[in-house]
Amino acid sequence: MTAGTTTSATAAAPTRKQLGLVFVFLSGAVIAIGIGVYAKLHTPSGRPVTTLGFSGLLQMKAWLTTAATALLIVQVVTALWMWGRLPRIAGYAPPWAQVLHRFSGSVAFILTLPVAFSCIWSLGFQTYSWRVVVHGICGCLFYGAYASKMLGLRMKGLPGWVLPVLGGAVFTLLIVLWLTAGLWFFTRHGLPLT
Repeated sequence: MTAGTTTSATAAAPTRKQLGLVFVFLSGAVIAIGIGVYAKLHTPSGRPVTTLGFSGLLQMKAWLTTAATALLIVQVVTALWMWGRLPRIAGYAPPWAQVLHRFSGSVAFILTLPVAFSCIWSLGFQTYSWRVVVHGICGCLFYGAYASKMLGLRMKGLPGWVLPVLGGAVFTLLIVLWLTAGLWFFTRHGLPLT
């Protein structure tokens, strides 16, 4: 084996990592932009497709987003526990923590789907206030970040910082979504809560 062959083989490994990294982030960006463009171009129906038994669309959105946010907090705690980052708990988490982590993440994601569908189909991408604009942008980015995280979990050889950054982005975006919709709803006077 010559020195030139070794150098080109070594140079190819970082290139694959870089391509994987670009693929993960580019896929998320395409999904986020696609959702945003569709929500903006689609003519909103102005009425809920479903309220899942709640008295209205806002009530459904607020409660499901609150439940998803609570489950995402479980996700963060179990992730920190599994990686030995909780200082008061000695050692690593038991095997059931990984199951709880996956289950809480899956249920949280499922709870966001009727909310997102209702937002996109019934309301569209609106720009009548800063709160609504921030909420709409973060909603699109949330699904892009989630898709990137799920791709990143299945790709080998990504840098160690990728999954924590994507997980942090998913968490932060859902918190902002809750603050701009759930908390906003629960602090309005005169609206029925259920």
